[in-house]
This record gives sequence, C-alpha cells and structure tokens, in this order.
Amino acid sequence: MTDILDLYPRLVVDDGDGACAFYAAALGAETIERYTDPDGRIVHAMLRAGPIRFAVKDADGYDPAPATGGVSVIMALYVSDADAVADRMVAAGATVVFPVADQPYGERGGRLSDPYGHLWMIAQQTERLTPEQIQTRTDAMYEQA
Repeated sequence: MTDILDLYPRLVVDDGDGACAFYAAALGAETIERYTDPDGRIVHAMLRAGPIRFAVKDADGYDPAPATGGVSVIMALYVSDADAVADRMVAAGATVVFPVADQPYGERGGRLSDPYGHLWMIAQQTERLTPEQIQTRTDAMYEQA
C-alpha cells in the first residue's frame, strides 16, 4: 500500500489567464507555479489561497472545458467569513446560485458559480454539532420542504 501524499483540484477553463485573475480578485489567490505550451496556453498553474492549493489549466483536446449546465465537482471552501468571501467573488464576476444564509447543519454558507462554470460552496462553521444533531435538523428541513 502506498501513502497518499497530496490531493488538489485542477480546474479546466476556457481562459486560464482570466481565471487566474478572477481567483486572485475573488479569493486573494496567488499564482505560485505557471507553465504554458508553445502557444501560450496554460498547461498548469498552481494557485494558493491561504492554506489551500488548486490548479487551473486551459482547455485543450485532452481536457475540454466543462459543458454549460451540470457539473461533476463542487468546490467546498471553508472560510472565516462566508459573507465577505461571497461578496468578493460576486464583485469579481461570480453569480449567486444560493445566497449565503444560516444552514441547519451549523454553517453559514451559500453557493456561487464562477465565470468559468465551476461551482463554489462557501461556508463558515457557526455551531459545533454532533452527527445526530445534524441529521435531526436535516430531517426537519426536508419535512418543511
């Protein structure tokens, strides 16, 4: 058995430079690595925002950008102030899917779509709950729906 040493998401986008600029403005991300092909398209850009890392690459024949509509991954970003981060993301060009609000599972959070089709769940912990408490509140939420 081998040890897992690292895992980071890699976001495929139609405009790598634009995406790096968006994540810098929206999340304060810094590009710490950037490699391009002979045509100048980003084949790998590693970004750091606080303690997290994620990569961006331009779409190509091997890795097409996500189709408009459904997604296969939602980025979950835990922060100290969900409202402030969501506001920064919207100011930088993101759109609100679900507004930031208090959630029954002990978090304040919402969901945004970045200009490149990726969904971001922005959340902050507001209460420490047991799994049983979260399930009880989740059951109540679905009963009201």
